[in-house]
Amino acid sequence: MAALDDRRILVMTTNFGTESDELTKPIAALREAGATVTVAATEPGVVKTLAGDRDPGPEVPVDTTYEQVRAVDFDALVIPGGTLNADQLRTDEAAQQLVRAFGADGKVVAAICHAPWMLVETGFAADRDLTSVPAIRTDLVNAGARWADREVVIDDEAGFRLITSRTPDDLDAFNAAIIDALS
Repeated sequence: MAALDDRRILVMTTNFGTESDELTKPIAALREAGATVTVAATEPGVVKTLAGDRDPGPEVPVDTTYEQVRAVDFDALVIPGGTLNADQLRTDEAAQQLVRAFGADGKVVAAICHAPWMLVETGFAADRDLTSVPAIRTDLVNAGARWADREVVIDDEAGFRLITSRTPDDLDAFNAAIIDALS
């Protein structure tokens, strides 16, 4: 029996601009650990990923839209980065409501790279220990976060576990933290 055989993970993204490794590698690691992973995007179809915010990456099939899912049906939420993805996602009211629901339900919320922008929009950055790509450090600090330049930062305050990470270089530690949180 794998560590996450009974766990359901939602990966939330837009359909364009997600950093390819930040989408594909967590999906692969979580599935290898036995989790059922659902990819929810803005629209049905595929996610057109990018490498380094500019070079086309692989297309990833979308299982559903995030407006069609409920936090109660999942154990954790993973939000991949990519500048374009994170910037579009954070302004989407339905996406914000879903993230807030995961927190309200006490579920794990994990965000990497630029994805912690969503934590600013949802009010989850204030008084939390976080990390991110250094480019958005000021945004997080201005929202009240305690920012640290570390591979992964785990914060268990406010009734749910928040896992943040910096860049694709930190994906092994990010994926391990998610798996550990759900084991």
